[in-house]
Amino acid sequence: MALPAATPLNQGAGAQWPAPGGDAGKTHWSKLTAINPQTVGTLGLAWEADLGTARGQEATPVMVDGVLYVAGNAGRAYAFDAASGRELWRFEPEVDMQRNRTACCDMVNRGLAVAQGKVLIAALDGWLYALDARTGAVVWKTDFIEDRKRGDNSTGAPEVAGDVVVIGMGGAEYDVRGYVTAMDLRTGAIRWRWHVVPRDPALGPQERPELDAALKTWDPKSRWDIGGGGAPWDAINYDPETGYVLVGTGNGGPYARSKRSPAGGDNLYLGSLVALDPGTGRMVWHYQETPGDNWDFTSTQPMILTHMQVDGKDRGVIIHAPKNGFLYVLDRRTGKVLRANAIARVNWAKGIDPATGKPILDPAASDYTDGPKIVFPSTVGARNWFPAAYSPQTGLYYGSVADIGNLIFMTPGAKPYRARALNNDAALIFTPDVREAVETLPPPMAAAVKALPAYAEAVRNPGKSQFRAMDPLTGRTVWAVDSEGWQDRGGVLATASGLLVHGSLSGKLVVRDARTGAVLKAIDTGSPIMAAPMTYSIKGVQYIAVQAGWGGGGWSFTPRYSAAYARGNQNRLLVFRLGGKPVPQPPLLPPLEVAPPAPVQAAGVTAETIARGQGLFFANCAICHANIHRSMAPDLRRMQPGTHEAFRQIVLEGALLPGGMPRWDDVLSPGDADAIHAYLIDLQGKTRADELAKQKAGKPLDAPSLTILSNY
Repeated sequence: MALPAATPLNQGAGAQWPAPGGDAGKTHWSKLTAINPQTVGTLGLAWEADLGTARGQEATPVMVDGVLYVAGNAGRAYAFDAASGRELWRFEPEVDMQRNRTACCDMVNRGLAVAQGKVLIAALDGWLYALDARTGAVVWKTDFIEDRKRGDNSTGAPEVAGDVVVIGMGGAEYDVRGYVTAMDLRTGAIRWRWHVVPRDPALGPQERPELDAALKTWDPKSRWDIGGGGAPWDAINYDPETGYVLVGTGNGGPYARSKRSPAGGDNLYLGSLVALDPGTGRMVWHYQETPGDNWDFTSTQPMILTHMQVDGKDRGVIIHAPKNGFLYVLDRRTGKVLRANAIARVNWAKGIDPATGKPILDPAASDYTDGPKIVFPSTVGARNWFPAAYSPQTGLYYGSVADIGNLIFMTPGAKPYRARALNNDAALIFTPDVREAVETLPPPMAAAVKALPAYAEAVRNPGKSQFRAMDPLTGRTVWAVDSEGWQDRGGVLATASGLLVHGSLSGKLVVRDARTGAVLKAIDTGSPIMAAPMTYSIKGVQYIAVQAGWGGGGWSFTPRYSAAYARGNQNRLLVFRLGGKPVPQPPLLPPLEVAPPAPVQAAGVTAETIARGQGLFFANCAICHANIHRSMAPDLRRMQPGTHEAFRQIVLEGALLPGGMPRWDDVLSPGDADAIHAYLIDLQGKTRADELAKQKAGKPLDAPSLTILSNY
């Protein structure tokens, strides 16, 4: 099938905002100028809507023909009159909440598409819905999950490419083989599927020639049972000029290549950008940003498509900053690397070879096969899901950057495959916590960590997040401002009037001068803002809209400085205009209370039982249950008597499944559940004693806690 005829890539959104990124290039740049440095002082609330949920909000709304369309948790969709805020309809899919077990990073949704009178949105459990844009009624729905016996899920936005709609999937920490699926825009019929990594050759020939080539970069004895990973959970762009669908692929599973593909290899097409033919799914080109990924360095972070002068020539380019710490500029037609510069501390690679475009790996600093390592950047990435913006006026790339690392280590030997459960086999401690956390490790491991050159660097500079303006061709920071904390990283809007608009976890909507970073306006909303704002115009009135709610990766570790910690996490849609009103803030949460008494342990519980329960808890439960004050997931140190009584029914039988707590009877035995319960009873008793002592001494109950992610 021939590629579609080239269509010019028009930069910038106008009165409408027809896609989550604003324009086809997803520049998050608007041509509107009514809100500008001279007028922004009167910016205030035009209207707001309660989205009815309390989890992460990562999507940017879409405005078409006077209707504001909003994507919400787990695949919810909403439609509002864009001027008045009147709700036109809302849609809540029937979601198999058991799938929530394999959503590592919250039940977020990163956006919807509007095309041919349809609103297209994917639900968490892997169904793509086409809704009537006028009524919200289901026109068609398609199950795009390839194997429901595995941990595939969906949190990304669909992308329309001619007469097909393309969607990726998630779950690389679990047991998936990544892929993207293209469906007929009119009927929902699956037209093609493209896999990121090869399948087990024992199952037969590979589905496509490019997978035969990829197979040569994997050990024949790879952990095919786990799937290999590569899930393309975000970053899908249709390029109207080349006619290609551009896809960023995910991390390997397990994380360590020495376990995933013991003989080594680049493990194509992990950590890559690939260009596909939208008619057939045939791969046209690829560029692997992180060969042989060892560190959860996905390439699923948002791409920006634009034109710029490179070496004296006008080039159609991709600007891309994946997790791995480099900012790339690539040719959109060929995938050739034109520029690659580090924008954060990087020690997994010494640089990018200009002749080959491949990173120059530094295994001595970053290979944790034989012992722990501190790797820069961390697995949260120098950049992640939060959209950046590109202004063709300034030529600058604007976005949040996290310059932190993490301690990473794994268990010795091979671990058995676990269906629909974590198989990444890694523990992570971020550098802002590593100095304190290392003292809790076994003495031999603590000594090994302290001997690492990177440990001295982590102590010297634990790291932070910043909002930056960067030159995409050099990586040079033109200006930067520190964020409120390293978790305070969000999306951004840029406008032709020279403004940047972004949120903060403390609940502020911040408007900056794009050339200097100076704050021109800050509005306290009382709700944490991570998502990228957008803007549109109705009858000459310019509006700015943003979704508010804390969540995403590390969603259960609610930062103490966030509005979610102080006021809760009511999900809101906030819409602003010049001459608007003050923003009503949610009420402050009541004071913390001492943990309730723990029940008596069951007969026969020993110290060994409690220790086994602790291990099982961290292998299965800790990715959601951080057990800290005001977490988004229940703090299991504070269970009430009824919860203790129903513990087995909740964990093994799905008593709370409709609310998002999956069942675990396929992984845990009744004895396992009892051991976990014994550990939590012990923990609750210790927590109560600690908090009673703090209360007596007049100390706050909520001392800072470490952010430690582990699955063993």
